[in-house]
Amino acid sequence: MDIPISSRDFRCLQLACVALGLVAGSIIIGVSVSKAAAAVGGIFIGASGLGILILAYPFLKARFNLDHILPTIGSLRIHPHPAPEHGEGRSSTNDNKEGARSSLSTVSRTLEKLKPGARAAGEG
Repeated sequence: MDIPISSRDFRCLQLACVALGLVAGSIIIGVSVSKAAAAVGGIFIGASGLGILILAYPFLKARFNLDHILPTIGSLRIHPHPAPEHGEGRSSTNDNKEGARSSLSTVSRTLEKLKPGARAAGEG
């Protein structure tokens, strides 16, 4: 069953939901004793803020002519820089393997020092 609704009624309903969310969030934060309850109130207020942005977007778009800004934001791309070349015939995979071996040996030495039998032998 479809019920026709005008654009004005829809905007009023959106505004009422935003106002209800702000009031509910403020009340929840105001009476909360725990931080978890205050976080729930913050979620209500954050959702209401998003509702305000959705409600105000057509007006902001018309006022600031966002059609010129948004396409340029959408065309931004991240271009990573290539890794530096390793000289003297060494490859980056060998460097990674050597780094992993040295860190593994450091961890192994640390674990050997932490063993109970190693301390007793070292002190005697």
